[in-house]
Amino acid sequence: MKMTLRWYGSKYDTVTLEQIRQIPGVTGVITMLYDKQPGDLWTREEIRALKNEVEAAGLRIEGIESVNVSDAIKTGSADRDKDIATYIECLKNLGEEDIHLVCYNFMPVFDWTRTELARKRADGSTVLAYTQEAVDALDPEKMFDSIAGDMNGTVMPGWEPERMAKVKELFELYKGIDNEKLFENLVYFLKAIMPVCNEYDIKMAIHPDDPAWSVFGLPRIIINKENILRLMNAVDDVHNGVTFCSGSYGTNLNNDLPDMIRSLKGRIHFAHVRNLYFHSPTNFEEAAHLSSDGTFDMYEIVKALYDIGFEGPIRPDHGRMIWGEVAMPGYGLYDRALGATYINGLWEAIEKASKRGI
Repeated sequence: MKMTLRWYGSKYDTVTLEQIRQIPGVTGVITMLYDKQPGDLWTREEIRALKNEVEAAGLRIEGIESVNVSDAIKTGSADRDKDIATYIECLKNLGEEDIHLVCYNFMPVFDWTRTELARKRADGSTVLAYTQEAVDALDPEKMFDSIAGDMNGTVMPGWEPERMAKVKELFELYKGIDNEKLFENLVYFLKAIMPVCNEYDIKMAIHPDDPAWSVFGLPRIIINKENILRLMNAVDDVHNGVTFCSGSYGTNLNNDLPDMIRSLKGRIHFAHVRNLYFHSPTNFEEAAHLSSDGTFDMYEIVKALYDIGFEGPIRPDHGRMIWGEVAMPGYGLYDRALGATYINGLWEAIEKASKRGI
């Protein structure tokens, strides 16, 4: 297991590489070229410059999150093959720069959905939260407006203003795209890129949909054990794998997270470990990573990863805003640093107990 932190780049992130380097046990970052749009080419020169910056701080790029997939690929429109060709070139350039993991998602319109970015908890911290009743009362075209004021001056992934300005157009684009068609388009994309992934040993790790059900009537396919195993079988290549995000799969309380992890042995290439606290099955908020602060048994989640021999990057996910920090919601320094050390502590305890036969 390699402990990492997500980092958006020096132009966009309030957290610095120097700060990340000081978190005990964190040896790398998961990063991206944040100014790139879906369908853009990532050049070797740009990738190398990013890599050099990270390595100069004593860290390593352990993966990219994300090389975003264009809507043409997701919908199977006329520009699909052109965008796939560009995507393949991006992967080739990453491989040539010795970067071998790409986390991506296949969610239509909204990459993730929250109805609040700063819900205040009893301890005074603020967190991302979701309430289905709030979504049901919203015009989807006004979704961005409802949360934009809580972004603390940052640009959040999947909610870029340029993209949100085209929400009506995007909904039109996905008319007629149901779950089955979206799945077919995903398989088409993966089969097209597998040759370059095999050539450069690039592990593609699909991120689950968040939340794990349809929002505004849009299709959702990466939501449960049945669907993710279907995808693994449809493109049965070790380079077609999973980002196991406990928080995203965990939005559906019917998902048995440790069991899902064990069912995906050999195909989990990246892990996001975080906790949620549920007020009802459709009203939840982010929690501290500690098991007792939320609904999930974090020990059992980490133990399942250990038991399957997981050796890839892992990172704490959405943290609370604590101690007066002002940052991109979910991506401040302090609570994610606490999360990293907590996960490292769980891993050490599980590893030592296993070696002692306990």
